[in-house]
Amino acid sequence: MEKNIYKFVFKYSLRQQFFVLGITLISLPFYYASLDIPKKIVNQALIGGGNNFPKTLDLFGVPIAAFDQIPLLAVLSGLFLTLVIVNGIFKYVINVYKGLLGERMLRRLRYQLFGRILRFPLPHFRKVSQGELIPMITAEVEPLGGFVGDALALPVYQGGLLITAVIFIFAQDLVLGLAAISLYPLQGYLIPRLQRRVNELGKQRVREVRRLAGRISETASGATEIHAHDTSRYELADFSHRLGRIFDIRYQIYRKKFFIKFLNNFLNHLTPFFFYSVGGYLVIGGNVSLGALVAILSAYKDLPGPWRELLRYYQTKEDSRIKYEQVVSQFAPPGLKDEALLDAEIEPEPERLEGDVSAIRLGYAEDDVKLVDGVTFRFGLDECVAVVGAGSSGKETLAQLLARLIDPTSGRLTIGSTDVLSLPEAVTGRRISYVGANAYLFSGSIDENLLHGLKHRPRRAIEDDPARRLEREEAALAGNSTDDLDADWIDCEALGAEAREDVTRACIRVLNIAEMADDVYVFGLRGTIDTERWPAVTERILEARRMLLRRLTEGDLADYVEPFDKDRYNNNATLAENLLFGNPVGDTFDIDRLADNEYVISVLRHCDLIDALLDRGYEVASTMVELFSDLPAEHEFFEQYSFINADDLPEFRDLIGQVDRDRLDTLKENERRRLISLPFKLIPSRHRLGILDDSMRAHLLDARHMFAANLPEDMRDAVEFFDSDRYNAAASVQDNILFGKLVFGQAQSETRVGAAISEVIDALDLRDTVIAAGLNFAVGVGGGRLDIGQRQKLALARAILKRPDLLIVNEATAVLDGATHNRILDNLLAEFAGRGLVWVLNRPSQAGRFGRVLVMRGGRLVAEGRFDDLAERNDHLAELVAAE
Repeated sequence: MEKNIYKFVFKYSLRQQFFVLGITLISLPFYYASLDIPKKIVNQALIGGGNNFPKTLDLFGVPIAAFDQIPLLAVLSGLFLTLVIVNGIFKYVINVYKGLLGERMLRRLRYQLFGRILRFPLPHFRKVSQGELIPMITAEVEPLGGFVGDALALPVYQGGLLITAVIFIFAQDLVLGLAAISLYPLQGYLIPRLQRRVNELGKQRVREVRRLAGRISETASGATEIHAHDTSRYELADFSHRLGRIFDIRYQIYRKKFFIKFLNNFLNHLTPFFFYSVGGYLVIGGNVSLGALVAILSAYKDLPGPWRELLRYYQTKEDSRIKYEQVVSQFAPPGLKDEALLDAEIEPEPERLEGDVSAIRLGYAEDDVKLVDGVTFRFGLDECVAVVGAGSSGKETLAQLLARLIDPTSGRLTIGSTDVLSLPEAVTGRRISYVGANAYLFSGSIDENLLHGLKHRPRRAIEDDPARRLEREEAALAGNSTDDLDADWIDCEALGAEAREDVTRACIRVLNIAEMADDVYVFGLRGTIDTERWPAVTERILEARRMLLRRLTEGDLADYVEPFDKDRYNNNATLAENLLFGNPVGDTFDIDRLADNEYVISVLRHCDLIDALLDRGYEVASTMVELFSDLPAEHEFFEQYSFINADDLPEFRDLIGQVDRDRLDTLKENERRRLISLPFKLIPSRHRLGILDDSMRAHLLDARHMFAANLPEDMRDAVEFFDSDRYNAAASVQDNILFGKLVFGQAQSETRVGAAISEVIDALDLRDTVIAAGLNFAVGVGGGRLDIGQRQKLALARAILKRPDLLIVNEATAVLDGATHNRILDNLLAEFAGRGLVWVLNRPSQAGRFGRVLVMRGGRLVAEGRFDDLAERNDHLAELVAAE
């Protein structure tokens, strides 16, 4: 990247800068004419009436025509208005184009900076936090977009306006011209010197804010440790100290910046003093016409604006220069990866890696500390290799070297006859897989994370249209990627897949290898089926529903489930579920806002339920306040009786304290609806408050039928009704099969019914379908919705899916229990028979299952060979095994 902002500007936008410059220069004569017209209006149209007319109007010394006084005034005024419009159009065009140019260049700069992050050597991420990188790419470079658009156009345009106005003033009178510019040299000398100190303070502020962002990021990541060790007060003190430093710097900036403004403003107002005094004297003496003085004052009125803009431009230029240089310096760490290795594309697709993996005196040092020192070995790409060693043996670093995630600082690493360092990521990223001990998952679904390793380049473009072409052209103008994000990026050929169903089957297969299929199966039961993608599956789900219903009615599970029946009230469902008799889609019939829905209220009113629900709501609120007033917010009863949470309890205490049960009609409408909303969450068999009698159940069933029968057309898609013969697209797979509610209070009901559902699913061969539904489960930020074991298993599945020639497992299963680890080990040894597998083991005794063992100690390879041979003659391996 260019280290100077002007080099960056001219390299990528020189032609556009000259285009703006050309428009700017063309606009200046029109601006000059707009200054001259007021003088002509005063001297020619307003002064010297009577026999002096008609007069010949000339523009720029060219006679136009003769006019009487009133027509001349009209023509000159019309010309003045025309010039105002023309100058306004010039300003509009220049400003819009500058904005467009600035945004393109800002987009280009951010794209380049983000590309630099992808080229950072991995050790650099241990020295810089994301809290520092994020504001640099977002907030810190934001002002640079405006400066880039102004880089040439603003000084030329504003300077041109200033020079044009000064030339016009000099053309009227030399003395007044000198008065107009007399203070500019002083301002030009003082202001930049004062601004330099402000710029230095600005540098300090940027550094401190960047450190503050890093500290915030570090605090968020270490929140568990802070609370575990009770160091919140220390963290607040540290944060306060950092804010204090920023406060001091900003206060000094304000003082100096506003002193500059004060000085500049004072000097600007001295010049009118000279005009009024000296200019008035010259008019009285007849040396300058009144029209000329008026024109000079009008022209001078425009001088402070361009001068202020030029001074502001100087300040912005210095600030932008500092920002740009600081940001660019942070994105040029030592060891930055060669851009060609990342961008190189291999055509046709890279062939399988062949030959032996060979290391010759391989070494890696970081901050003068040798983590791997002079390691030499050779193994084939059809072997399974175990690497063992103590915590500081260098085994983890060796694995990263083999994966080409870090570059060796000495020695040589080859595959076949090819130096690994010369291979582009198009080869290493597709033919080698790596899974570390702290694998990262991206926000999105399980499916998206699994397929992430197959998205190397767009495979099949979608149908083009004008909007896509425009987006692509704009990306090209900004130096961004023109690849279509909506295209099909999945490398099906790497999977041997021809259709999307084949890709799903491949995903399920690797989940089984990584022992993750059962977890995804559970997610699938709670998830929904894409009926458009799996239209044939819905009928099989309905068959599972019918089969389970037979088991429930004919077996010993009848007391565990209460099925949905449109003519019966379900005592294990909420009142809202009984009323809707379906699943809400979207927010229209959200249970928390059901009392605010006018259609729902109209149905309840028609069925004479408003007063009854208001009364039940008052009873619920009174009971909750009485029972929970003295309980802590985290008490389990708040979860069990989920009508009111601890934060809302004081509000309801005040509400029921205002009125007794007999005067509920005096409540305000919003208070009434607040009480009406409470019974919607009532589940009779769970809460056992005894406030729903048979009469009210009957009225609610009437309301259910009326709700469905009269539902407005525009709300039809807002609820998916329960129907024993239809698949409910808004309900989970499990709820579609169950088609009812588990009965509360029955011991082991969830376990026994869950087992029955699994038996039905297996009997109908639906397990893979349910797992496919589970692939849509959102893993959260960084995989936060999965536990650490699930994250590691999913990362393993992702690495296996692209069928690499060499898989490197760097203690990726250390967090798993022994049984799961052993099953995964068996699966991978079977899967990679005939392919390369390197496993950094945290349990050295399992190295006996590998064909070759590398023993590391203190960064050196101390032994190599078969496990049985080494166990007998290598004391260090024996110590590692004994220490397990």
